[in-house]
Amino acid sequence: MQHLLRRKIKYIVYALLLCPVWASAQLRDGLNQVDHDSKKYHFGINVGVNRSHFGITHHPYFLQQDSVMSIESVNNTGINLALLVNYNISEHFDIRAFPLDLIFTEKAFQYTLKYPDIPAGEDSITTKKIQGITLALPVQVKFSSDRIANFKAYMMMGGKIEYDLASNKGKRNAEDLLKTNRLDYGVEAGIGFHLYFPVFVLTPELKIGYGLRNIHDRDPNLKFSNVMDKLNSRTITFSLTVE
Repeated sequence: MQHLLRRKIKYIVYALLLCPVWASAQLRDGLNQVDHDSKKYHFGINVGVNRSHFGITHHPYFLQQDSVMSIESVNNTGINLALLVNYNISEHFDIRAFPLDLIFTEKAFQYTLKYPDIPAGEDSITTKKIQGITLALPVQVKFSSDRIANFKAYMMMGGKIEYDLASNKGKRNAEDLLKTNRLDYGVEAGIGFHLYFPVFVLTPELKIGYGLRNIHDRDPNLKFSNVMDKLNSRTITFSLTVE
């Protein structure tokens, strides 16, 4: 799974690197959206695709038991839908926020079991999935290059707070579930390009996100939970914003 993820990221980076070539081709057509960057506020709609998994820290109990032999967090694909508010500070600096940012994910864990419970539907390799519908509030600082024709590059970094509306922490009879906390926070960074068209600005962006909070609610009575200590979210997102 990891090599497939790296391959997809490579293709996305190649596509982004071709954007300056596109911009140079637009020189003959003149400048679009000439006054766009002089406006104090920009608003946009953001749609993205994410690949997410968890960073796992094993609990000391993992070495003491002999049922769960290994744990792997499997990358899964989700989607992002958001509204953008951009505040222009200066020619090269902006502050961005996404006051409405919905993230739909499905994170999966793959366990290698020495003694699978066959009647319960387990196998030597068993997968457990966690559905996520997250409401996020990212706030970012963006540094932009000079505009070249109908093209501008930028990089950004910032922080985010996330609240998982589908967290299973409160569920009962969850012997086969991992319990996760609803609240998470983290940092993110990325690069992107503004492509100026006659009636709108299109912005492809690639970013990575690192969750800083341990969202695992460890339960010593659940065999799929007691072998893990910490879970931290990891996300790679490719998105398009229309302003």
